[in-house]
Amino acid sequence: MTRWEPPSGPGIRVDAGVAAGTVVGGQFDSLLAKLVVTGADRRQALARARRALAEFRVEGLPTVLPFHRAVVEDPAFVALDGLAVHTRWIETEFAAPAPPADGEGGDPDGTTVTIQVGGRPHVVALPGLAALDPATAGSVRRSAAERGVRSGTAVSGDGVPAPMQGTVVRIAVADGDRVRRGDLVAVVEAMKMENPVTAHKDGVVAGIAAAPGASVGQGAVLCRIEG
Repeated sequence: MTRWEPPSGPGIRVDAGVAAGTVVGGQFDSLLAKLVVTGADRRQALARARRALAEFRVEGLPTVLPFHRAVVEDPAFVALDGLAVHTRWIETEFAAPAPPADGEGGDPDGTTVTIQVGGRPHVVALPGLAALDPATAGSVRRSAAERGVRSGTAVSGDGVPAPMQGTVVRIAVADGDRVRRGDLVAVVEAMKMENPVTAHKDGVVAGIAAAPGASVGQGAVLCRIEG
């Protein structure tokens, strides 16, 4: 995190455990801070929220601050004569395009690459890419894009990969077990959610490579299914 400037003032509270220079590890929840705003009434609370969000500056990594700024300006959300939002408002009606995250205004130095995961495009930052010579930078971009495309495809071969970075909380099979496609193989916890990992084909389990409590990266092979 290269910049951390939380807001302050009447009715503004920020609970955080980070500062400029903090390195946020991938094994932790993505929550950086909580902004709490109070006021004598809803009108005042919204005004303070707009000011606080406008003053909040975080750089070095993307955050959802632009989204929150857009929400507290949306007519449906700020209506004082009856809240015009509902539990599916974001998915079905909210259409305000969020601006780039603080400190991320496009790709002026060529430090990002667009990859496809599950058929959807995602822009991924590649820190330090601009410092490489053009030939090397181009090779890194192509390699990242190719890995991104592959990550959205079906599992093939014998390896059973972790679907995301997380912690192995359970291995449900043992070497020599015969499994059928869809059988539970392992459970990986990420973002406080347990994600089942199932067999992608029929076969015999061999070469278990992870144990409960182990931290694994996305794509790390948990075991093999042969046959």
